Amino acid sequence: MSVFQEDLFYSREHTWVRVDGNIATIGISDYAQEQLGDIYSVELPEPDREVEQDEAFGSIESSKSVAELVSPVSGEVISVNEDIEDDTGVINSDPYGSGWLIMVELRDLDELNNLLDAEEYRDYVGEEAVEEE
Repeated sequence: MSVFQEDLFYSREHTWVRVDGNIATIGISDYAQEQLGDIYSVELPEPDREVEQDEAFGSIESSKSVAELVSPVSGEVISVNEDIEDDTGVINSDPYGSGWLIMVELRDLDELNNLLDAEEYRDYVGEEAVEEE
């Protein structure tokens, strides 16, 4: 059963955003890590790179597939979680904590209006699961 943290924003591409001022921490949702299975590798951007909302910023390889990581916001990457390079399993075990991917200095806070809250995301993945059956 997937966990949906109430204090986060979510994208339809299954990334989450935690906002602190104009800094966004980004990771993949618990639902996404469940769908992917065991994560083997992650390709992330270098700091200082610009990312754009709804555009790929990296990729993730798992036991089930290789998927693009799509940015939920636009801005400049200010930090990359280097710990996951040595232990990608933390993305599976703690996707909302130590399994975060990148931190971005937000360019436009209004972009957060394009994202889902926890309840909307829960409904969205419920609909997606029904469509897959």
